[in-house]
Amino acid sequence: MAIFFAVLSVIFFLAGKANGKRQKGIASVIFLGPALVLLLAGLVIPGIQTILFSFENADSNKFVGVQNYSWMLHDPDIHRVLINTLLWILVTPLLTTGIGLLLAIFLDRMKRESIPKSLIFMPMAISFVGASIIWKFVYNYSTSGGPQTGLLSAIVKIFGGQPSNWMLSKPLNTFLLMIIFIWVQTGFAMVILSAAIKAVPADIVEASSLDGAYGWRLFRFITFPMVRSTFIVVLATMVVGSLKLFDIVRTMTGGNFGTNVLANEMYAQVFVQFDQGRGSALAVALFICVSPILIYNIRHLRRERTH
Repeated sequence: MAIFFAVLSVIFFLAGKANGKRQKGIASVIFLGPALVLLLAGLVIPGIQTILFSFENADSNKFVGVQNYSWMLHDPDIHRVLINTLLWILVTPLLTTGIGLLLAIFLDRMKRESIPKSLIFMPMAISFVGASIIWKFVYNYSTSGGPQTGLLSAIVKIFGGQPSNWMLSKPLNTFLLMIIFIWVQTGFAMVILSAAIKAVPADIVEASSLDGAYGWRLFRFITFPMVRSTFIVVLATMVVGSLKLFDIVRTMTGGNFGTNVLANEMYAQVFVQFDQGRGSALAVALFICVSPILIYNIRHLRRERTH
């Protein structure tokens, strides 16, 4: 740390001594240089290495071509992983963003709205691992015939149903894991969309009300079109979060019982099976899935800035 600050001190000292055109160039190097070095060291170089590893065997000492990618296409277990990942990116972003939008609308004109918003946003302060541990108690199932301490099992029993080991029930267990993601992320979606709703000009809302636009008509023709761009950005953020989801599945089931997803399988291949080739191929597949969403997001934001 001392060496780092010493180097920075020398650079700033030299920048202070420079003048004219050289000062602008040195300033650019000072501010962009560290960021570019960190970007290369933390993203670009590891990314290139991962792509190279994906064409090699488990020990990364022999070139095997597209064998790892062929394994992904033909292994039925990976097909299950891909289907689960697809379910996550279809269900959780829409529900999370949709519920966040509804909450933002309902709480927008509520007195002391900060109190319910704070309570709804509170799970965002908890990591996915912490949230999973909390929900383990909700989904807990007692096999000893004693009282059901799990909240879900207790509720089912109260209404005359028969509780079961929820984490073993396929495909219900996958949707139960999605609830944890939705519980954590809904507050984020609500806060962002609430800010967008409050940015809608009041005179437009008042003029629409005078023209008879209330309730659903006001939302459909005024509110939602005005916040559509924000809605898309939040939706894309949730899609990316669902694609790279790891913590919830790893903590709750370890990817067993038909709940495995792409990110967890990538981890398992590299750190459990010690197959760096297959793990890298899964990482590349994950990157390919995420890239179009990020590109769309960037283009969408640029279009918004130009208008």
